[in-house]
Amino acid sequence: MRAAQGPGPRYSRLMRDSVSDLLSFIDASPTPYHAVAEAVRRLEAGGWRALEESDVWELSPGDRRYVTRNDGSLIAFEAGAVSPADGGFRLVGAHTDSPNLRLKPRADVDAHGYRQLAVEPYGGLLLHTWLDRDLTIAGRVTLRDGGEVRSVLLDFGRPLLRIPALAIHLHREVRSEGLKLDLQKHSVPMIGLEGAPDLLDLVGTELRARGLFDGDPGDVLAYDLMLADTQPSGVAGGRGEFILAPRLDNLASCHAALSALVTCSPGMLPDFTRGIVLYDHEEVGSQSAQGAAGTFLVETLERSVDGYKGGSPQGLARAVSRSMLISADMAHAVHPNYADRHEPGHQPTLGGGPVIKTHASQSYATDAVTAGRFASLCERAGVTPQHFVSRSDLPCGSTIGPISAARSGIRTVDVGNPMLSMHSCREMAGTADVEPMIDVMRLWFEGA
Repeated sequence: MRAAQGPGPRYSRLMRDSVSDLLSFIDASPTPYHAVAEAVRRLEAGGWRALEESDVWELSPGDRRYVTRNDGSLIAFEAGAVSPADGGFRLVGAHTDSPNLRLKPRADVDAHGYRQLAVEPYGGLLLHTWLDRDLTIAGRVTLRDGGEVRSVLLDFGRPLLRIPALAIHLHREVRSEGLKLDLQKHSVPMIGLEGAPDLLDLVGTELRARGLFDGDPGDVLAYDLMLADTQPSGVAGGRGEFILAPRLDNLASCHAALSALVTCSPGMLPDFTRGIVLYDHEEVGSQSAQGAAGTFLVETLERSVDGYKGGSPQGLARAVSRSMLISADMAHAVHPNYADRHEPGHQPTLGGGPVIKTHASQSYATDAVTAGRFASLCERAGVTPQHFVSRSDLPCGSTIGPISAARSGIRTVDVGNPMLSMHSCREMAGTADVEPMIDVMRLWFEGA
């Protein structure tokens, strides 16, 4: 078996295509809502059709369907040759959200001759990495349209905001004491000089320019808007070893799951139903209607069983017993400047291939059975998996894996590609890791 390494002179066209496609996916997805919209676009191009949660579902073998909830979460599946009660589900899960700064409902602030926007942190972001970046605004906006209320996606896509760092001449103690930022006082971005258009005027003007709105600022009723970096994703390193991009955690896993599903080899339909679940709100604990702690997955699985042609008694419980979920969320690569923060013997490297994540106290859902299944898939793909556990004296992060496993009863393995700068405004991963993870997931969907 091979361990993935930096691409070097044999940086294959397939690898380049996979990396380029990932970068395009990330740049098209500044928010969870845009990530779902981009996933829908790709699914529909592959023959998937929408289901509405409000409809009665009727499914037949080979049906390709997807369903979304509250714009930020998506489940897509291809019905197997037999009922899920008899064939089970093969699933890959990931999350669409990333730590960032989000606009408060009444965002306009005037201070010392500047127009600023009030923000609050979403998830465990590294605030200092948002300083001195060229930032934009993206998200969704709810509008009054005649007698109706509708939502539209918005991405300004150009630099609008900046959070300027304090000059060292006014903060010389930073050298000895380090940078200490107050989330309330020091994260407020500047959008113009005093007297600049307020946020709703700016939003209305942009929507009108795009042909999405023809009303007045008062017809903008509400918004879920957030800040995003405008620098395009790219590749770096002397041999093109590194991906530099925002939101790698966890759009890279969403991309791998989606890519594997839509590129499954045509041919005989497997007995099992294969699918992906992309959740919003993982970074803040998954406690929402569309998060992993909600009902979205379980209800979709139940309706997929009940709606399958012919039906099946006690179908969901039988399906769960035959099912498994690969929970894909990015993993911590060993940091060469902080290697002592990693458990010896469990130090994944960029370019080293997929990582199996384990935690005895169930911050990850992996056990010997599910880890063995994933390791077998890696073997079939010709890749040696890496392993990660946290040091015993450090807390461990978590994922959708344990939550989904507890909520659904489905056996789960937690995995991910290695990365650095996790939760930074701009993160870092390995180009050589993109294609192997897609390969492993594709084998999972194809029945290996």
